[in-house]
Amino acid sequence: MENFDYDLRSIQEARDLARCGEAAAKKIAGYTAEQIDAILRSMAKAGEEHSLCLAQMAVEETGFGKVMDKAYKNHAASTLLYEEIKDMKTRGILCEDTVKQTFDVAEPVGLVMGIVPSTNPTSTVFFKSMIAIKSGNAIVFSPHPSAAKCTQKAAEVMREAAMAAGAPEGIIGCVTMPSMGSTNELMKCKEVSLIIATGGPGMVKAAYSAGKPAIGVGAGNSPAYIEKTADVKHAVRTIMASKTFDYGTICASEQSIICEESNHAEVVAELKSQGGYFMTKEETDKVCSLLFKNGHNMNAKFVGRSPEVIAAAAGITIPEGTRVLIGKQEGVGEGYPLSYEKLTTVLGFYTVKDWEEACGLSYRLLQNGIGHTMSIHTQDRDMVLKFAAKPASRILVNTGGSQGGTGISTGLPIAFTLGCGTCGGSSVSENVSPKHLLNVKTVAFGLKDCATIVDDDPTFMWKEKTQASSCLSPAELVASFEKKESAPAASCQSNCDDNDKLAALVKEIVLAMKGQ
Repeated sequence: MENFDYDLRSIQEARDLARCGEAAAKKIAGYTAEQIDAILRSMAKAGEEHSLCLAQMAVEETGFGKVMDKAYKNHAASTLLYEEIKDMKTRGILCEDTVKQTFDVAEPVGLVMGIVPSTNPTSTVFFKSMIAIKSGNAIVFSPHPSAAKCTQKAAEVMREAAMAAGAPEGIIGCVTMPSMGSTNELMKCKEVSLIIATGGPGMVKAAYSAGKPAIGVGAGNSPAYIEKTADVKHAVRTIMASKTFDYGTICASEQSIICEESNHAEVVAELKSQGGYFMTKEETDKVCSLLFKNGHNMNAKFVGRSPEVIAAAAGITIPEGTRVLIGKQEGVGEGYPLSYEKLTTVLGFYTVKDWEEACGLSYRLLQNGIGHTMSIHTQDRDMVLKFAAKPASRILVNTGGSQGGTGISTGLPIAFTLGCGTCGGSSVSENVSPKHLLNVKTVAFGLKDCATIVDDDPTFMWKEKTQASSCLSPAELVASFEKKESAPAASCQSNCDDNDKLAALVKEIVLAMKGQ
């Protein structure tokens, strides 16, 4: 194939991977729960062993994030994920209702296609490989071109570990010649049963337009509201830990802070003491001109970058030890670029009078990342209930967006694919897990005699209705109406009588028609 063009070779590679993956999916569909668990243990072990080197590869190749944090994400997507899903039922009978005499049976979907983002390339491969195998499926990956090498290596690690534990050949595939052609081929080929799309809006939209089931994600724009009853020191420490985690590359990370006039001074002082640098209006404008292009689209050059890198490029001076750059904002939308998603170490900052103003502001901010995530820091449970109505699939309380949204610091399922619900254009609103990669069949036993079901139903009053009704047939009613219409009116009184009879006749017709 050396004489063929790159795009043709990449398409052929995608077809070959899909065919091998489909064959592997058919084989693993017959594996027992014990066989699946052995494969998962091997994959989790391999993921842990390679967590650091793959993190280094990802940072070197993409320039995004921090090695230690990427290593921890790899750890979460392998070791922590395995511990969470190892006892989950994904084979055979899932549950049974002895009263209704039904039970649910799990069936794998087949070959899954995984679209991988450049922000979290290796952890996403670990995560999707683990949940695919747990649910008895095969998977083939389409990497982002700027993270192709580390994505391929992560897939190789998972594949070799799976096959060493007995998985069939082709169980985990990955495109080595990424192109739009190969991605489109995988999305539309008949061998792929389901697409999990983690990436930019364009890629997610393409996945949903491929003509087959897809699970996609949306952009995040999570506001963090520090309510007046909050422990400010804890809230700020949590937000800083989240926003600096892998330099803000997780979509659930905080994008704006909202405080009240009553705790404004305390919040600002605490942010400064923990490494937050409040930029001047001029500095904010310089930073925004770097971060965004064509309005509010994030410039990839500054995704997942340290404050020092951003400040140097913007030509501003920041104190040593700065962890996050903060820009005050007076509004939302056009003209306020920091009110949009920023997958880097920059935050917008708002001050409001009270919770009601914070409520409205949060709603407006979430319109630019609707359905994803919101955080609230408070000691007031009633306040949590008020904000639970916000258009976000994850309402996080007193925890960080990055760790909380992905399930690392909360009881949510550990996931690196976070659904945004229908309001955010997603088919799911949950953290994606093995259950989303299953077809669940329901077996239902008969409880009633179909031959006598009408007569045996005490709530069906058909006999009483027919006995009480003395209506003419629809044809007879129409003939009667026409006869009355053709007869001349004798007097005003007779006209009135006829009108009354006509009204009664119409009522009879309506009742008769309903009776049919």
